[in-house]
Amino acid sequence: MDNQKFGKLSFGEKLGYAMGDTAANLAWRPLIAFLPIFYTDTFGLSATLVGFLLLFCRIFDGFVDVTVGTIADRTDTKWGKFRPWLLWTAVPFGLLLALTFTTPNFSLSGKLIWAYVTYILLNIVYSTNNIPYSALMGVITGDVKERTNVSSFRFFGAYAGGAIALGLATFLIKNLGKGNDQIGYQYTFIVFGAMLAIFSLITFFSTKERIKPPKAQITNLKDDFKDLISNRPWILMLIVGFLWVTFNSIKQGATLYYFSYYMGRNDLAASYMVALILASMVSTFVTPALSSRFGKKNLFVGVMLITGIITSMIFIAKPSDVSLVFVLGVLSELAAGVMPILFFAMLGDAADYSEYKNHRRATGLVFSAGTLAMKFGSGVAGAVTLFILSFYGYDGKVAEKITGALQGIRLNMSLVPTVFIIIAVAVLFFYPLSKKKMIEIETELKARKEKEDSE
Repeated sequence: MDNQKFGKLSFGEKLGYAMGDTAANLAWRPLIAFLPIFYTDTFGLSATLVGFLLLFCRIFDGFVDVTVGTIADRTDTKWGKFRPWLLWTAVPFGLLLALTFTTPNFSLSGKLIWAYVTYILLNIVYSTNNIPYSALMGVITGDVKERTNVSSFRFFGAYAGGAIALGLATFLIKNLGKGNDQIGYQYTFIVFGAMLAIFSLITFFSTKERIKPPKAQITNLKDDFKDLISNRPWILMLIVGFLWVTFNSIKQGATLYYFSYYMGRNDLAASYMVALILASMVSTFVTPALSSRFGKKNLFVGVMLITGIITSMIFIAKPSDVSLVFVLGVLSELAAGVMPILFFAMLGDAADYSEYKNHRRATGLVFSAGTLAMKFGSGVAGAVTLFILSFYGYDGKVAEKITGALQGIRLNMSLVPTVFIIIAVAVLFFYPLSKKKMIEIETELKARKEKEDSE
């Protein structure tokens, strides 16, 4: 048996794996933070049209994600099942990111078609890149604790990508566009697209797949879906993932509106977003130890309660309370930064649970829940954010409309996202995989692998 199957990975491989989410977050973070305000204030669409666009595309994506997961599970190359997708999608991913932030000289209807086509294609290639990437974490090691460490590395890379994107985007848009935001956005995301492609390739070349499905497993799509819908941990994590991503995406999508119009300090928006990313990066260092001490489920519940309470307190801030908003935002993110690390580690646990229970493994399909939850959650978040702004009369940069929409902007930054995280806490109480149960599952699967390799 390959001793590395259940052993520790090298620092270089963990770092190389992390680069894949650095790549994804050069797209993901700007799509949440910049795309709504790009579409309304630069591209020229109404908040209502953008809300429907984001919601429709994310619902469509749900079908794409499950399809990609099943295809990835059936991929068979000399590089493995999941790694080759990072190679195949690197350049198309970067190109479509740039096109999504490009404003063509079309009529309103032409622009709307352009927005739908580019955004849908971007999300398709995001799925074909990120679902196999996520599933890769479930097959580079079978060690449950090491998987949490890998997840911490992954999200350190993700937060680094977010810090690069959010920290540089405003500066690059301004300086590359020289006063023309349409050109600024386009050139900025050409730069990010090129960086994205390079980081994806680094992950492809630096990682290795080790865990394979049981030798006796016969590939059967019907059985894969039957196993999936009977996998209670997976179903609960799908719901929890959707809820925490919606929570987080509403906050991020509200940030530029909040600093630009409520606080009147657009110059601080990038600093605020980077401060939150840095707080999230701190979370990656402490999550493995906290998870080992309290267990994934208990830690997840705790950090959701903390971040929800602190986020709701932002509602009391006045436009002059810059320091208060920064402090509350950073404290909230110290807790929130733990959530994606736990979520993807727990998806790996759900894949192990399926193999333990059914003697079958469909890692790509299980991990499709991660991307499905993230994209559907961000789509719902974008729609909720923009529908609330529309309800309060927001209409681009029209001054009198902005004044009337300030209450909606405040709600999006605080109380609205908190509702989703409270529901997530309630759902997570029903999650059945305790720390003790996962030790039992890991021991059993390890024994099965040793038996297979000895035959």
